[in-house]
Amino acid sequence: MKRRIHFSFVLVCSLVSYFSSCSAFYLPGLAPVSFCENGKGGEDCQTVIQLFVNRLDSVESVLPYEYDVFDFCKDVKEKRPSENLGQVLFGERIESSPYKFNFKQDVPCKAVCTKTYKKGNQDDATKLDFLKMGMQLNYQHHWIIDNMPVTWCYDVEDGQKYCNPGFPIGCLVTADGRVKDACVINAEFNKKNTFYVFNHVDITITYHSGASEGWRGARLVAATLEPKSIKNTDEKNPTCNGGTPMEVPGEFDSDVSIVYTYSVEFKENNEIKWASRWDYILVSMPHTNIQWFSIMNSLVIVLFLSGMVAMIMLRTLHKDIARYNQVDQEDAQEESGWKQVHGDVFRPPRKGMLLSVFLGQGTQIFIMTFITLFLACLGFLSPANRGALMTCAVVLWVLLGTPAGYVSARLYKTFGGEKWKTNVLLTALLCPGIVFADFFLMNLILWVEGSSAAIPFGTLVAILALWFGISVPLTFIGAYFGFKKPAIEQPVRTNQIPRQIPEQSFFTKPIPGIVMGGILPFGCIFIQLFFILNSIWSHQMYYMFGFLFLVFIILLITCSEATILLCYFHLCAEDYHWWWRSFLTSGFTAVYLFIYAVHYFFSKLQIIGAASTILYFGYTMIMVLIFFLFTGTIGFFACFWFVNKIYSVVKVD
Repeated sequence: MKRRIHFSFVLVCSLVSYFSSCSAFYLPGLAPVSFCENGKGGEDCQTVIQLFVNRLDSVESVLPYEYDVFDFCKDVKEKRPSENLGQVLFGERIESSPYKFNFKQDVPCKAVCTKTYKKGNQDDATKLDFLKMGMQLNYQHHWIIDNMPVTWCYDVEDGQKYCNPGFPIGCLVTADGRVKDACVINAEFNKKNTFYVFNHVDITITYHSGASEGWRGARLVAATLEPKSIKNTDEKNPTCNGGTPMEVPGEFDSDVSIVYTYSVEFKENNEIKWASRWDYILVSMPHTNIQWFSIMNSLVIVLFLSGMVAMIMLRTLHKDIARYNQVDQEDAQEESGWKQVHGDVFRPPRKGMLLSVFLGQGTQIFIMTFITLFLACLGFLSPANRGALMTCAVVLWVLLGTPAGYVSARLYKTFGGEKWKTNVLLTALLCPGIVFADFFLMNLILWVEGSSAAIPFGTLVAILALWFGISVPLTFIGAYFGFKKPAIEQPVRTNQIPRQIPEQSFFTKPIPGIVMGGILPFGCIFIQLFFILNSIWSHQMYYMFGFLFLVFIILLITCSEATILLCYFHLCAEDYHWWWRSFLTSGFTAVYLFIYAVHYFFSKLQIIGAASTILYFGYTMIMVLIFFLFTGTIGFFACFWFVNKIYSVVKVD
């Protein structure tokens, strides 16, 4: 055991240090970087602004691709920065680019490179077809300057401005004359069966000068661009002001030459502080009012449930307990209700091992989610620190194997189980194994499709090392202490012969009760769920972790109260099978989550292709399983506390 603990400690230290070193490129992005003009800077003041490029993604496809796959201008000199674990899992691929600017030196027009595609060349035809596919599916560039997204800002309804942290490769006018996607920005994009490449960008970099505040240099506070399609025939003398759009015909019947150009302009704005430089992106997302509506809606549900539970606790239960505890118990024994099943209410459930395994895993997920959301709420996992949220969640899950093993072992012992080795192995391997198998199958599809979201083999080995080298041993340690503890003492004795359950009404039967139990918890989260799915599948930036943490607390309360309420009704109907029902009642919220995800897929997304559809539902099933364990565990422990509490205050002969 000591050797195993020592090995686990060494492994976790080495892996954490490895992933920390990988993220060294981004951590400086969380602190201000000063820029100075050439010849006016020192060691702590940079003069060259480097533009980095990220993966390209689309709302019409789940498959993201690396920048180089589309045959854009490359930078062969700069070394590619390393990604942290969260970025790799999310498929982010940061690369350097040939777009480099000297601070405060405006560039009216400059060519970057020329890409020529020869008719009859199969390799060129393949590259051009892939570029056309990107334009047809509306794939978006994602550029980064000083760890900030380069945004494309344009006017929307009601005079508001929306800043998109990405811009399209190009656009398509179909053979029947339909103008698709970004082609609406220019009336000249009107030739049928023609693609228009956005081969020019007007970049505007806004900076905050330190001269007015007594520090040297300047800090970048915004980076915006406007994509354009301009045809150039001479790379040495490019034209960047209007002209004929860069057309790529639908049929590759002649040579195609695309000249990529840019212009850059620097603007000073001392009103925007460096600390609030993300605001212009986030404020343009008009979701705050909807979020408050969601919170108020959830609070109304919680208040309603709290009132019901309080009424039961303070009135019904108080009267019941007072009546049952009276000196003359002859009348009380004739009463029907929850006291009559006191000799069976703590009878161990069927499939107790599986229930204990689910509860151990659910505890691990619950603690991981709480800590991750709390840190995000405090601002430690901001959008500027790319991949930090996923990295934090994975590392926390790995390190929380001990509480999972402890809870599973303690409950399994309480249920009277004796196969402790099987219990520990299932706790450590069952649910993570299902998730990993699903994840691996999805990764195979991504590998076959050549997507940048495919996890490298080395990262898969690292994840397995974290799982088997750290999480599994920690689960064994937790189980060891759990089995050493005595079984949880129940407040009443269990009869040897099970009591017969009377005929139940429709609403107190197991399935209707379980189906009804998940409705109210889902009602608290479905609006927030819309924004979360948007951030995952529609590639919108999610930053409202304060709202999310508040909804998390509301979900916790709602699951607990709804389960307690239904548990009380079932006990009053003299149905004492509450163990699994308490888990499934709140866990059924995950079924509503799946139904909503199906509705979101067909109503909100424009995803096409079998691979993208399989990936969507494959990753959705992972979310549903995790949410099922999470909500089910909340409902079980709330009901477990409630049942122990009410049966501990009644006098039983």
